[in-house]
Amino acid sequence: MRKGLRNLGYIEGKNIVIEYRYFEGKVDRIPSLVAELLQLKLDVLVSVNTLAIRAFKQASKTIPIVIVINDDPVTTGIVDSLARPGGNVTGLTRFTRELSGKRLQLLKEAVPKISRVGVLDDASTDIRASFEDFEPAARALKIQLQSLEVHGPNPDLAGAFQAAAKGRVNALITVRTVLLIRYRKQIADLVIKNRLPSMWEGSDFVEAGGLMSYSSSDAEVFRRAAYYVDKILKGTKPADLPVEQPTKFELIINLKAAKQIGLTIPPNVLARADKVIR
Repeated sequence: MRKGLRNLGYIEGKNIVIEYRYFEGKVDRIPSLVAELLQLKLDVLVSVNTLAIRAFKQASKTIPIVIVINDDPVTTGIVDSLARPGGNVTGLTRFTRELSGKRLQLLKEAVPKISRVGVLDDASTDIRASFEDFEPAARALKIQLQSLEVHGPNPDLAGAFQAAAKGRVNALITVRTVLLIRYRKQIADLVIKNRLPSMWEGSDFVEAGGLMSYSSSDAEVFRRAAYYVDKILKGTKPADLPVEQPTKFELIINLKAAKQIGLTIPPNVLARADKVIR
């Protein structure tokens, strides 16, 4: 996003000031951080977390909010509709949930022998991926699913992998949440240790050591967020800017991770990768 802003003429520290706040997976910190930001008389807020967006939207009806979120902003009540968001919120949705079936399909193509897939998710937030999102594709592919839930702020990852072993899970999908993003390296290490093929919901997980990811392009989405900031700073109201859906998707494969678990990715799958980590 910072690169996108620079391309639009905004130089941090010269003609734009960016205040950064992180709640580090501790949702109880959100109210105090929202209050702190409100005191700064912001021109615009950019947020990637649905809980934080809800809190800020409740606290201010006037400060423009640019969102970059995985959830559907309509079903979660953040905007009225994608075409006419209404209020002071607009931005981009990555529609991560809608890609659940495609991820399972790609994982099966890469590892045809898998029959039972664990879905690792954070059960400590009310904004959760629905386990049912994977079920239609699982039925079509004749794959059994096992829910592996952890709770923040200190998830029992070892316990989740023990449950996976007990359930004879032979592949893993990790849902992208604020909590699990923080622990992506630990999860990737446990995946390698347990020799599990893995699918992820973002490229940062693969860069941390996971096997595969399929998602909207992180770089493209955040560059577009800069466009929204620019339009708002120049006077456009958030309600007049439709919420964008992703147009570019990326399949990323980590061959180093494949080698570590003794897996050979089929050539037809490898040829479709947008990026290969060697």
